[in-house]
Amino acid sequence: MTLYFLTKRLCQSALAVSLSIAAASADPNFWKHEWPNTDFDLHSVPLNEIMSGGPGKDGIPALSDPQFVTIDQKTTIEDREPVIAVEIENARPRAYPIRYLMWHEIVNDTVGGVPIAVTFCPLCNSAITFDRRLGEEVLTLGVTGKLRKSDMVMYDRETESWWQQAVGEGIVGLYTGEVLTQLPTWMESYAAFKMRNPDGLVMAEPPLRRAYGRNPYVNYDSSRRPFLYSGEEPPHGIPALARVVRVGDRAWPLERLANVEELTEAGVTITWTAGKASALDTEQISQGRDVGAIRVRDASGRDLPHDVMFAFAYHAFWPEGVWMLGN
Repeated sequence: MTLYFLTKRLCQSALAVSLSIAAASADPNFWKHEWPNTDFDLHSVPLNEIMSGGPGKDGIPALSDPQFVTIDQKTTIEDREPVIAVEIENARPRAYPIRYLMWHEIVNDTVGGVPIAVTFCPLCNSAITFDRRLGEEVLTLGVTGKLRKSDMVMYDRETESWWQQAVGEGIVGLYTGEVLTQLPTWMESYAAFKMRNPDGLVMAEPPLRRAYGRNPYVNYDSSRRPFLYSGEEPPHGIPALARVVRVGDRAWPLERLANVEELTEAGVTITWTAGKASALDTEQISQGRDVGAIRVRDASGRDLPHDVMFAFAYHAFWPEGVWMLGN
C-alpha cells in the first residue's frame, strides 16, 4: 500500500523517505498541477503545515450513495467490530462499519433527507459525521491525500476547497473559514447497534478490491508517536495516542471514563460501555483489544456531537482546550 498506510513498524529510513516526500509536496506551486481549481491564495493556516500522506487526490477513494442490507442478512462483520451509528429522525438507523471506512475514510450519503458525510481519520482515530449542506450548496467530500497535524484533509468536489476533518473547517480555497455542522453520531460495537436497532441497516461491502476487516496500522494506538506529526505532546503526562472524548473544547481521558462507566460533568453525561474492539490494534479489526464505546448526552438525554480521538490530535487542534482530569 501507499505511505499513508505505514505503521510504527516502518524502519527509520522508510520514515525519513516519507517525510522528505511530504516536505517536497508542501508547495502550492506543485499542488496547482493536481488542483487547478483550488484557490491557494485563500487559506487560514500556513500552507507549510500541510503534508502529503502519500497518495494523491482520490488515491483513497471516498464513497457516495452506499448500499445497505438489513441486519438479519449475513455479513462478514463481527459483533465486536466498531461501526459508526447514525440515527436521524424519520429514517431507519444505519451502521457504517469501520472496516470499510478504514480504506475509504469518507462516505457521502443522504439519511432522512439530510445529506451527510461519515468520516474517519485512522491516524487521529477521529470519527465525525457532518451535515454536507453549506447554505444552499450541498457538498460532496473527497480525500485530498494530504495531512495536517496528522489529520486528514478533505476537499469538496464543487469548489475543490480543502477542509480539516477534525474540526470540519475550510482551510484552503473558496470556503476558507466556513465550518460544517457536526451531527450527533457515535462509534459502538456492531452487536450493540443490532441489539438497539433490530430494524436497522448496515452498509454493504463496497464492490472494490480492498482488505476489508484488516487494520493496516497494526499496533498504531499503542505507539509512542503518531505518524507524520511533529507537534507538541499532550500535557499532564497523557500519552500521545491515548484516547480522549472531546465535547466542544473539553476532553475527558477515556481511561478515566472506563473506570467509572458513567460521569456527569460540565452539563453533559458520558457513558462508557465495554465490548467494542479497537480498530487500530491487531491486524484483524475484530480481534482488537476492548476499548469500549462512548455515548454523550445532555441534561435532557439528547445525544450530543462529540469525538473519541487521540490526545495529540485534541491538543493540536484545541491547544487552549480544557482537560477534564477529575483532580
